[in-house]
Amino acid sequence: MRIPKHIAIIPDGNRRWANRLGLDKYMGYDHGLNPGVDVLRLAKEYGVKELTYYGFTTDNCKRPTIEVKAFTTACIDAVRMIQKENVNLLVVGNTESNMFPKELLPYTKSRVSIGKDEIKVNFLVNYGWEWDLSNMNIHSTNRNTIMSLLNSKDISRIDLIIRWGGRKRLSGLLPVQAVYADIYTIDKMWPEFTKQQFIEALKWYDTQDVTLGG
Repeated sequence: MRIPKHIAIIPDGNRRWANRLGLDKYMGYDHGLNPGVDVLRLAKEYGVKELTYYGFTTDNCKRPTIEVKAFTTACIDAVRMIQKENVNLLVVGNTESNMFPKELLPYTKSRVSIGKDEIKVNFLVNYGWEWDLSNMNIHSTNRNTIMSLLNSKDISRIDLIIRWGGRKRLSGLLPVQAVYADIYTIDKMWPEFTKQQFIEALKWYDTQDVTLGG
């Protein structure tokens, strides 16, 4: 089976999952922590070289304060859990905003190698596509130049995006790196993650005709 080198995860549906169970929306975020670790372990098992998690965006911060606090705390906890899994970790987002959690600043300057350094892991926190492209010059047409101007320049091109929650949109995820990505959507909510869902996504990717425009 042809395995994507770089997979991006959009872990959507936490609030809808909580609502369905009669819980307050903000209570859904904690239930996405264990699935995040499960995905990482599966990615390593199948030989994926790079994994990106979409934590929260600058637009997400417009939500009620209790939700913002909940998903910010969940992202901090997620990074702490991931760093125990032998990874090369980088957190990417607008660190100049007061919405960026200070606890994650040590992971933003450069990649942090932890353990055996088996896989690159990127975690997008307080990320916005406008912020990512803010250094771009309208006269920049060379691909390498464009990549070097990104605030997310240390993240490579994405091969496969897997989105839970049934929505079929990128929601601003790394627009340059995602330009040729195949997108696989799952109707189940992120807290309902199963190993089989991930495997089915890999099988689907193996059937795609990857031409990169050629």
